[in-house]
Amino acid sequence: MRPAHIALAVLVSALWGVNFVVIDIGLDHFPPLLFSALRFLVAALPAVFFVGRPKVAWKWIIGVGLVLGVGKFGLLFIGMQQGMPAGLSSLVLQIQAVFTAVIAAVVLGERPGRVRAAGMAVAVGGVAVAAIDEGTSGPMLAFGMLMLAAVLWGVSNVLTRQAAPADALNWMVWVSVVPPLPLIALSLVFEGPERDLAALRALDWTGAGTIVYVAWVVTVFGFGAWGFLLRSYAASTVAPFSLLVPVFGMSSSAVLLGEGVSGLRWCAAVLLVGGVALATGLVPVRFKRFKRFRTRTTAAAADVPAPAPAASSAPLPADTTASRIPSTATRPSLPR
Repeated sequence: MRPAHIALAVLVSALWGVNFVVIDIGLDHFPPLLFSALRFLVAALPAVFFVGRPKVAWKWIIGVGLVLGVGKFGLLFIGMQQGMPAGLSSLVLQIQAVFTAVIAAVVLGERPGRVRAAGMAVAVGGVAVAAIDEGTSGPMLAFGMLMLAAVLWGVSNVLTRQAAPADALNWMVWVSVVPPLPLIALSLVFEGPERDLAALRALDWTGAGTIVYVAWVVTVFGFGAWGFLLRSYAASTVAPFSLLVPVFGMSSSAVLLGEGVSGLRWCAAVLLVGGVALATGLVPVRFKRFKRFRTRTTAAAADVPAPAPAASSAPLPADTTASRIPSTATRPSLPR
């Protein structure tokens, strides 16, 4: 990648990581469902008038809009409003890569290899460590909401894969058209019109800034820049930069919000990020060199003459070593 494009990929990852801090600040100004509705409303308008007509079928736009926009982000905002720390939220959501692989295996018949299955197990172990850490210091209900949000993110990833949008910005803007009305309706039912009106009447520059950031900076600019990088380079080249998101999320939360990072949380971060890297094929693991070593070792052992039987001149049995030489493993493929 060109240095300027590397800088762009790191910038987008940083903006996405800091987004969790901005969400935390925005939840001090808006009820969670209303905040999520405003985020997608501002992301869709006026951008929808400049990106052209939708380039995929409406069924995919509506499906992803409901699952991702209403379900995933609604649960994320509610979970954080219920006490889930911003830094830990940025980390736990990365388990969506494992849920994506599991759902793709069930729905699309994509079977993960041994390496990716091992990576998924490591990532699940990281979430378990994070759950232990959160169980000693925070509400487990909020943690469960983030896990369900990650599941819905996995579902939306599989739907997006089936939709196969050619233009990431056009896709994200049109997906953003779907969530506002359902989210506003849910907010009126569960958060109440009085609370919503009070939040809108008290709108100040900080609250407006959080909406602009999560809508235009994170959604419009972030997904537009990421789509540009994916059109310019292979997905296996661009995707590893997404692993920087929880790094920026946890770091910015510690600096800007004063969130502590315990030893267990760092352990969870290492396990989860490392497991996701293996599960998504971002770290290609090859066994050829190891198997070549075993082959050479076995062949060398075959060249060592066996001792003759003590009281027999019968010929030695034919050497069966060759039949025990393992075959060369195939190299795993690399998804997004």
